[in-house]
This record gives sequence, C-alpha cells and structure tokens, in this order.
Amino acid sequence: MRRRQTQRGAALITAILITTIAAITAVAMASRQHLDIRRTTNVIESSQAYLFALGAEEWGRQILIRDGKENQVDHLEEDWATTLPPIEVEGGRVAGQIEDLQGRFNLNNLVKEQQPSSLDLDRFRRLLRQLALNEELAQAVVDWIDGNEDVTIPGGAEDFEYLGRTPPYRTPNAMMASTSELLLIKGVDRKVYDALLPYVTVLPEYTDINVNTASAELLMALVDGLTQSEADQLIEERGENGFEKVSDFINSAAIAGRLTDQSGLSVQTRYFIINSVSEFGRGRTNLYSLMVRDDKAKVEVVMRAQGVY
Repeated sequence: MRRRQTQRGAALITAILITTIAAITAVAMASRQHLDIRRTTNVIESSQAYLFALGAEEWGRQILIRDGKENQVDHLEEDWATTLPPIEVEGGRVAGQIEDLQGRFNLNNLVKEQQPSSLDLDRFRRLLRQLALNEELAQAVVDWIDGNEDVTIPGGAEDFEYLGRTPPYRTPNAMMASTSELLLIKGVDRKVYDALLPYVTVLPEYTDINVNTASAELLMALVDGLTQSEADQLIEERGENGFEKVSDFINSAAIAGRLTDQSGLSVQTRYFIINSVSEFGRGRTNLYSLMVRDDKAKVEVVMRAQGVY
C-alpha cells in the first residue's frame, strides 16, 4: 500500500515537472518568435525608410539637373536652396535639404599637385583667425594630406606625432575623405571641430569657392583685412540673385581694389550635398548624398553616408 502511494507521488511529481518544462518551453518559443517578428519588422521598416530617403535624393537630383540646364550662376535664391519640408507619405514621412558645398572651404585645396597651395593656405589661416582658432592648424592639415614626411614649421605634424598616440596611427599622405578626419589631426578637439564644421568641407578634387553662397566668415577669409561690416555690405551687394561674374565680385564697392586674383573663385557650383531624413514606422534614416554636376547638367552620386557626412 505504502509502495503504491510512493509510486503515485513520484508519478505526480513527474507530471508536474513535465508540465512545467512544457510551459517554460512554450513561453520561450513565444518570446523568441515575438523577438524574431520584431526584428524582421525593424529590418523591413528601416529598409523602407532608406528607400524613402533615396526618393528624396532623387527629388534633389532632378532639381539640380533642371537648375543646371536653366541657369549659369548659382546663388541662394534658386530652387535647390529651398528646404523640402516634412511630407507625409504612406506609413511615414520624408524631408530633404540641398547645400552648396562650394560655399565652404575645401580642405583638400591646401595641397595642390603634392605641394602646399600658398593662396589657399593664406585663406584657411584667415578663416581660422576669424573663428578665433590657432592658425598653426593649417600646417597640421597640410602635413596630413601631403605626400612626404617633412614636418611643416610651425605647427605641422607627421607620423612621429601620431605614432606616439594610443592607439598609434599614421598620416594618410593623401586627400581627406571626410571632415571627421580632422578629429585625428594635431590641434583638433571636439570644440575646434564643431567650430570649423559649418565652414569647411572635403571634396575629391580642387574646387573653386562660390562667392555667391560663401558665408561672411569665408568672405573675410578670401579678402585680407575685410571687416565684418564690409562682409555684410558685400553680401548685401550680391543681392538675391548673386554676382553674375567673379569680376563683379572683385569690383564690388566693399572690396574694390583689394582683391585682384580671381584664382579659386567662381559663381558656379559643381558639388552639392543632399540631406534626406525619412521615417517609416520605427525605422529612421538620415542620408547624406554627395552629388557632382557637370557642365552638361548631368548629376551623379559621388558617395552616400548614413548618420554623419
């Protein structure tokens, strides 16, 4: 009798254990299935958001094509300079903005044919001065780009400087691929980087500065001794439609007689950046598309970057 009760108790415990294991397994499977569904949903929504961003990129490309066919001068009152406000689309929304990158200083201009460009070095030093930054940073950027290991004095830095850091690294001795490289260069911390970022860019070739889209700070860098009030006057003179020719800029009342060299200046732009921001469900994409436009108004994507350009 006692043996039968013991067997019954063991059977009950076994049944409870099996039921518990089955319940735990079912919960685990349901939880995993839920995670798999959520993961798949996130992938789908992120992919759709990216496609929306590509749609905004195409919107910008078509605007640049039309502008290139209709206008020979680029300025801040053209259609491309108009921000695309957030537009509701099925399941999400998308917004876009185009910026003329030749309204900034191209850091790769500092080295031309493997030699420092004195004209652009002077301009960059003046820009640094306008921003209350150390002018010796110009030499450090030159050494980062040029193809030799000779330290530019004062302020330059080659491999010896960077191999002593943790972790160690070398100068690329090549054109910069991103403005974020500045954070690796001697003399640049986050504060310096943030101060410079609105005024500089990195483009894959030597480029002119568009005087119709340049900021007051950059205009002061172009003309030695130009004051803030004179730069403001210059912007007022260029008006809504900009200068038609570089000579009009040079002969403007604000700088007449103070700038005779037209080198590196233009009223046209080839390089633009399209920033597309899109949402779909929980998916979100911030896409930067570097575009180049040729003299036949053909516009192509040079590179794309998500999150940060």
